[in-house]
Amino acid sequence: MITPLPMLSGHKGYGRQPASNMPSRITTKSLLDAIADTAPPGGVALGELLEEFRQRAFGLGILVASLPLFVPLPIGTGAISGPLIGLLGLQLMLLLTNPWLPGFVARHRIGHDSLQRMRTRLGPWLARLERVSHPRLQGLIHRGPASIFTGLMLVAVGILAALPIPFTNYPFGLLLALFAIALIEEDGALMLVAWVLSLVAIVASVMLSNELYQFLVGVFG
Repeated sequence: MITPLPMLSGHKGYGRQPASNMPSRITTKSLLDAIADTAPPGGVALGELLEEFRQRAFGLGILVASLPLFVPLPIGTGAISGPLIGLLGLQLMLLLTNPWLPGFVARHRIGHDSLQRMRTRLGPWLARLERVSHPRLQGLIHRGPASIFTGLMLVAVGILAALPIPFTNYPFGLLLALFAIALIEEDGALMLVAWVLSLVAIVASVMLSNELYQFLVGVFG
């Protein structure tokens, strides 16, 4: 089990520390640091991780699911991230309060070294983003219609990420990181940015697919 952290007041096992010792808000970087610092040497199961931090489980799940997209391979890693992102998006559309994962996914263990690499790669970028990201426009995070639209965008991006389109891993990974951070930080303004960029990505993918189809018809037709 992950050692309970006083930084997450209100969570099970948390909140035993005086309020004066608590940070004013939960940030993505502080959450990532907490996971990396307290994970046992053998790593932690994904399902256990989401349960332990269930107040931010959807955002954390999206962040973890997007990690394969940052592996420096031209194609292929989206086949891992895409279906899981789509599953989480579908559950947001159904207005579930806690994410559900298939047993074999929930039992998958994230190694201690992998958590440290995740912190090393994402930590500096998250620290910079925290300077401008903070809780605001929270209706775009918590209200039903907003959650449904967020879920719809995640399903669409998950499908696109799963397609074997070369050199799209990093762009989709960064886009999904915006969704994750917006959910964790409860930042509705950042969520608006993620929505707009998702729509741009969807339209661009459709247009490029049509162009590719016309090109192939011209070559082989």
